[in-house]
Parts: sequence; C-alpha cells; structure tokens
Amino acid sequence: MHTLKIVQVGNSLGVVLPKEALAELRAAKGDALYLTSAPDGMRLTPYSPKFAGQIEIARDVMRRRRHTLRTLAD
Repeated sequence: MHTLKIVQVGNSLGVVLPKEALAELRAAKGDALYLTSAPDGMRLTPYSPKFAGQIEIARDVMRRRRHTLRTLAD
C-alpha cells in the first residue's frame, strides 16, 4: 500500500506518486493514468477502460470476419 499526498499545483490539486508506485504502474512523466470506480473504492490504472472495450470489439470483428479480412489483405 502506498500513501499519497495531495498538494497544491497552481490553482488545482494534485497527487504525488512515489517511485515505487510508478514502477508498479509502469508509468512515467507524461503518461496518462485512469482513475475508475471499483466495487471497493477507486482504481488507478495506466490502461484505458474505454480503449480496452474498443479492442475487445475489434477482436470480435476480426474473429467473425477472418475470411473477409484475409481477402482484403491480399
């Protein structure tokens, strides 16, 4: 568990993430992180839930339309 500190950043508030947390998230300066609701509170992740849903739809289309996509690739 990591304790985060809320700090003033200009007219906004920000959270300082320790190096260990960034390493676990595989995140660095300039990367986007996503804060989402979870059954037990909030979840901070480097993976976009919206993008993950789009990828799942694309995989489904590729699975169902394999022959069409193979024909188009030729």
